[in-house]
Amino acid sequence: MSKKNHMTDVQTLRQQARQHIDDGAVTAGYAADAQTVIKLLNDALATELVCVLRYRRHYFMAQGIQSRSIADEFLVHANEELGHADQIARRIVQLGGEPDFSPDSLSGRSHAEYVEGDSLVDMIEEDLVAERIAIDSYREMVQYIGERDPTTRNILEGILAVEEEHADELVDLLQGRSAEAGS
Repeated sequence: MSKKNHMTDVQTLRQQARQHIDDGAVTAGYAADAQTVIKLLNDALATELVCVLRYRRHYFMAQGIQSRSIADEFLVHANEELGHADQIARRIVQLGGEPDFSPDSLSGRSHAEYVEGDSLVDMIEEDLVAERIAIDSYREMVQYIGERDPTTRNILEGILAVEEEHADELVDLLQGRSAEAGS
């Protein structure tokens, strides 16, 4: 792929903007394969939705003396994952696709698994595993998309940063639980 060393003149930009007007945000300058990006985003959407469901279950199932603060953290994470799903679905539509919310195929398309966990520690660990999967998945998507779709890349990079924060918070919760058990 050759790098562009110049800016397109205004008249050409105006002319190109009028062509294929029904394509919305996908202009002639869009360098990625939109259908491939839409598929990646629909898989990411499934992952986020599975994570929302798992975190919500953990929120309601968290029990024990100091479970309230951990349950509250689960709820915060669930809501942030839902926000990620909304961002992804919006981008899919901008690219001319349709977000796939089908419950029938959700777990099969998700990178993360839906594991309930039997104890509070199990729940935290399962959420941490899912966050680590999401981190690697988003990192790979960012690398794959590269400079071909800077808008999608920026969205994914923002989500990736939050997933890394979630992982750090979950590790802190696990370390806190280990320290309590050792006391």
